[in-house]
Amino acid sequence: MGWLNFRSHKHIAGVLAAIALSTAVAGCSTNRATGEDSFTAFMSPEQEKQIGSQEHPKMVKEFGGQYTEKDLQTYVTEVGEKLVAVSETPNEKFTFTVLDSPVVNAFALPGGYVYITRGLAALATNEAELAGVLAHEIGHVVARHSAQRYSRGVLTQILAGGLAVAVGNGAGELIGTGANAYLKSFSREHEFEADMLGIRYITRAGYDPDAMATFLEKLRAHSRLQAKLAGRSPDDVDQYDFMATHPRTLDRIEQAHQSANVTAVANPESGAVRYMTAIDGILYGDGPDQGYVRGQEFVHVPLNFRFEVPDGFTMTNQPNAVIARDGKGAQIIFEGAPGAKDMRLDSYLQNGFSKQIAIRNIEMLDIEGQEAATGSADISLRSGPARLRVVVIRHGNSAYQFLFVTPLDQADNYNLPLRRTTYSFRPLTDQEKKIYTPLRIKVRAVNPEYDLQTFIDDMEVDKAPADVFATINGLRDGQAPSVGSLVKVVRH
Repeated sequence: MGWLNFRSHKHIAGVLAAIALSTAVAGCSTNRATGEDSFTAFMSPEQEKQIGSQEHPKMVKEFGGQYTEKDLQTYVTEVGEKLVAVSETPNEKFTFTVLDSPVVNAFALPGGYVYITRGLAALATNEAELAGVLAHEIGHVVARHSAQRYSRGVLTQILAGGLAVAVGNGAGELIGTGANAYLKSFSREHEFEADMLGIRYITRAGYDPDAMATFLEKLRAHSRLQAKLAGRSPDDVDQYDFMATHPRTLDRIEQAHQSANVTAVANPESGAVRYMTAIDGILYGDGPDQGYVRGQEFVHVPLNFRFEVPDGFTMTNQPNAVIARDGKGAQIIFEGAPGAKDMRLDSYLQNGFSKQIAIRNIEMLDIEGQEAATGSADISLRSGPARLRVVVIRHGNSAYQFLFVTPLDQADNYNLPLRRTTYSFRPLTDQEKKIYTPLRIKVRAVNPEYDLQTFIDDMEVDKAPADVFATINGLRDGQAPSVGSLVKVVRH
């Protein structure tokens, strides 16, 4: 019986391999952007459109919703449609969306859905750079890179004997997974092809083809600045950072430029004034619904609370939590505690916080008139043994929790500063609700009497105003903007 079963598996594997190979041969299509053969057997153009249309609202929700201020959306759509008109698919419908996220990012879904964040819009300095980003994403769609990547993945699994029912599956099997898979990095080959197509499209549309290279430099400077502000290595990038999902170099862009085989117009367009006018006044950094990091303080006006972290901690505001680290192994995580909303807080720590971690020494607290509870546990981390202290607080109709994690041998040294953080959590006063407002991009003209320090002094960011000014304006450290140009400052 065992021998027959083994033989049957070998037979099935052989049949699947034969099906896969025949499908691979039959599934080659002509790449409409390059004219070369590409393997797209397991995702048809109709399936691409279905995946895109069903995943689009999920993506908009996941990345903060659509940004609707200043009619930036209409402007971006106009630039995008100008590029589609000179692509190999001028009649294909594209949907361009500006996402209400401070993270610098751009991506596309199958079926012609292209996204940029307002964070990316704040970093570019002219229309040609925006066009370069949009054209790169349009290139991914026109060349059907998602269909190629998905089809190759299915074929690999079939040949490995791990996807016996893959052949013939409909788009329904892809819904819910296609978008997340699409956000992962493309191959170097696909990124190179998207750059080549992007340069082709912006050149055909009359833009300066060097805009792709200048914006890449801004992306690199931005990544280095974010790492510096967060106390990380300059080589680190955020999970959804553009440099993480679009690994590119200046040499590769120059190669793509040569491969695009197009001739730039005599006087290519940059569209700096038009672009600066479009972004003047847009949000910079966290918006009101995300809360604000202000130095050592975190303030959330709609949810009506604030707290402070100790000196030496660097705080970052993430979609689902606020995280602060001190560079010595200690960290503070502040997040919602929905499981504690409708139960006694000491019971929550004992039974609802974690099935793996036993919280001990539980006691009830009063924090600015708000019910709270705390407890601790000694835990093992990759970095070594650590002390976890949990503080859960009932605030209005919601509950929140602090997770204080410190190296076990240093835990006592953190008792007082973390206690201060605990008791700093309180509702906002009416005056505080009025004074905490979001930062915005403000465009200024450079007059002869202005020097670099004039603009640095005009910045209202909490940290490294000179670095932020240089980064968002594409300037080297210490470089003054040229007279007559337009620059961005960040103010309330």
